[in-house]
Amino acid sequence: MSVTEYRFPADKLQTFSEELLISAGTAKQDANEVAAHLIDANLTGHDSHGIGMLPAYIHHINKEWVSLKAQDKILKELGVIVQIDAQGGWGKPAARRLIERTTPVAKEQGLAAATLSNAHHLGRIGAFAEQAGQAGLVSMHFVNVTDHAPLVAPFRGSDARFGTNPVCIGFPATPNRASFLLDMATSRISLGKARVAASRNDKVPMGSLITETGMPTDDPSGMAGFELKGALMPVGRHKGYGLAFACELLAGVLSGGGTLQPDNPRRGGIQNSMFSILINPDAFGDTNWMEEEIEAMSEYALASPPMDWDSPVLFPGDPERAWHGKRTRDGIPLDENTLTLLNTTAEKAGSDARLDPT
Repeated sequence: MSVTEYRFPADKLQTFSEELLISAGTAKQDANEVAAHLIDANLTGHDSHGIGMLPAYIHHINKEWVSLKAQDKILKELGVIVQIDAQGGWGKPAARRLIERTTPVAKEQGLAAATLSNAHHLGRIGAFAEQAGQAGLVSMHFVNVTDHAPLVAPFRGSDARFGTNPVCIGFPATPNRASFLLDMATSRISLGKARVAASRNDKVPMGSLITETGMPTDDPSGMAGFELKGALMPVGRHKGYGLAFACELLAGVLSGGGTLQPDNPRRGGIQNSMFSILINPDAFGDTNWMEEEIEAMSEYALASPPMDWDSPVLFPGDPERAWHGKRTRDGIPLDENTLTLLNTTAEKAGSDARLDPT
């Protein structure tokens, strides 16, 4: 059964999100930044981390699973190491501040290693690699999830034991090539993508999900609500499983934020910890040669004859840029189920904000 979709300009969704967050008690500056982060995810084609997360965010506020007045706690600034505890505050502002604080260290020392713990949902991790890239830095980011039921089965397992634990690597732009951005969940699809598919009554690729009894399925309906049924599967079988486990260790252990093991709290919210490495290319050699080498390798890779001439080889980061251009021009699509949920959430929150599809 098809689901009707409507398109909205980004600024209208930004205003709606900001008003709803403020009505729920979020400070205006944080509301603006969190809302912009959600809409940016939609603009870059990552609907799983876009405005569809807003009802969950409001739910988390109501349950006090996000601290609206949290202040960053600096745990350590020693040499090239920076460690910050967000103390349950909004993820996007906390991670932006982490990158800002770490950038001068990487510029001066050649590299910096940073951890962020106990942050509410960080959303699209690529935004932080983009922030580092704009400062001329290479960056790597490893993220784990706590305060939430597990979502992803281990390789050869039949139930969930991990979060979707994203990995992100970014390189700054060169004179003739846009920035490199690899931003991926370690599950074959993210929970958000499964929920978007469920909202649209779509199927997902076989191998992406298993049922409560551990059987493969293409039906994402078990991922539609707060009570999850079944599990996502790791990308690349044992390889994705290994990366997800590495994220637990790098982000959860080194940050002090903890892992998803069951002795740690699982209230139903979303808490992220992140381990980031920022690298100054200037400290590693001739940057002109590096840029020429990046461009040469890019041209070589993209020149491979495509298996399907309608689907050419892409440079990591190009899909996000293409979606951004298209959706800035044509609007961001919302299916009728998501639209109804957003307006219902606003009504229940006592906000006058509404999204009119006409």
